[in-house]
Amino acid sequence: MDPQRTLLAVALSIIVLLLFQSWNAQQQPKPATPMAPTASAPAHSPVPAAQTPSVPSLSHASPVSGGTIEVETDLYRLTLDRLGGDIRQLVLKRYTVAAGSSEPLQLLGGQGNQRWIQQSGVTPQGGTATPLLFEADATRYQLQPGQNTLEIRLQGRIGNVLVHRILTLRRGSYLIDSRYEFVNQGGQPWQGQVYNQFLRDGSGQGSYFMPVFTGAVVYRDNEFQKHAFKDLDKNSIGAPVNGGWAGIMDHYFLTAVLPPQNQPAQAYARATGDGFYVSGIAQSLPILSPGQRASVSEQLFMGPKEQDLLESLDRGLNRAVDYGWLTIIGQPLFQLLSWFHKLTGNWGIAIILLTLVVKLLFFPLSGASYRSMAGMRKLQPKMEKMRERYKDDKQKLGQAMMELYKTEKVNPLAGCLPIIVQIPVFLALYWVLLESVELRQAPFFLWIQDLSIRDPFYVLPVLMGASMILQQRLNPAPMDPIQKKMLYLLPVIFTVFFAFFPAGLVLYWVVNNVISIAQQWYITHQVEKAG
Repeated sequence: MDPQRTLLAVALSIIVLLLFQSWNAQQQPKPATPMAPTASAPAHSPVPAAQTPSVPSLSHASPVSGGTIEVETDLYRLTLDRLGGDIRQLVLKRYTVAAGSSEPLQLLGGQGNQRWIQQSGVTPQGGTATPLLFEADATRYQLQPGQNTLEIRLQGRIGNVLVHRILTLRRGSYLIDSRYEFVNQGGQPWQGQVYNQFLRDGSGQGSYFMPVFTGAVVYRDNEFQKHAFKDLDKNSIGAPVNGGWAGIMDHYFLTAVLPPQNQPAQAYARATGDGFYVSGIAQSLPILSPGQRASVSEQLFMGPKEQDLLESLDRGLNRAVDYGWLTIIGQPLFQLLSWFHKLTGNWGIAIILLTLVVKLLFFPLSGASYRSMAGMRKLQPKMEKMRERYKDDKQKLGQAMMELYKTEKVNPLAGCLPIIVQIPVFLALYWVLLESVELRQAPFFLWIQDLSIRDPFYVLPVLMGASMILQQRLNPAPMDPIQKKMLYLLPVIFTVFFAFFPAGLVLYWVVNNVISIAQQWYITHQVEKAG
């Protein structure tokens, strides 16, 4: 078998696999779960099972306001609206909108049809979800130096029921405790349910070569489900959760509602019918007799998908960093990459060190491959003569070449094996560099100020193409003129293809090629020197 033909097939397979992964990520074929029917209360629990609340009307997400309350901690600047107690704006102080910018990133907010906000409310039994108008003791709250917690207490009323919403923010935490307290001050029993949800427009992110998911997410029964907005137009999602959560995420950031563990709740996600989508958690209240009190607690996570942070919260939030079917390879790669970053303080250097480790692991295969390639180079004159001798009989040509390989103890397929083995590693690293917020706006050197986006001047893709050409010169030249033309075109195809990839991924491939060239040159030189 001609090794050049196999190498060509492998190279084209890489392109096909990457295109398929991009297409598959954009399709998001995860089937939607139909809206679950309301379950009856468990016999051992005094709290009825949560029913999915009515989705607030668009007016709840409209610019109508009951007055705002400004809140600031070491991590957040957020704006609460007295109407509903919603979080209408949230700024992440430790993240900026772009590399080199000093403007902090606004995660929640927006205007018109571009919107991402947090909503909560109360639905009386048999009634509809209506935002409450809350009162507060102040219009501005700030976490002071030396202060570790900040509490905002809002007070409102629904009929004869006094309602408090208490938000507790903590220093150094992206979790906000949200608690509702109810007091039935009327003369009749009252029951309702509380919902906490995130509302977002349906706009997406990314491109064909850098596909990223934006949509609703639900975690239940140790299963992480992603639901694209377009799927919610067809099917609503509703399911009981016990220790799970629900929310909305985009490329690098996650907003989620976490109900208390070991308490019944209902996760849901659906389209509102007016271009917006909601995903959240509903919890039912027990029947409140006159004078009786009750409370409902949840937590809100609104922040980056930093893996160490999500892992420390121990609620399955780390599943939001999704490397797909290559997670088993991608997760160890990220951990090693993160360890190198802690040593060097530079993600680009960490990628180079990771490449060295990968090359070291595959060195036995690579050595065998390059020795096989060197042997093939030595056989080129003999193979050319055979081609001339049997140019009209391909069967005899094939038999003669196989006999030559056997006599000279050369395996033509040995040169392809390392490339085939490294394809999963390459694809896993592709997703690691694409998905990890840790690499967002991570600088390398000089013009590379963000390894998570493409090289702005296309220097790395050009260097990668040049390294492929140099590597081809060390390989035995193909005898088939069509194969020769295709191999000459491959560097051009890969250069164009990789021009759209994250600079970190192209850096990995360039370093990988340079090391391969050095290894191959040395081994080829040794084989030719030995005669």
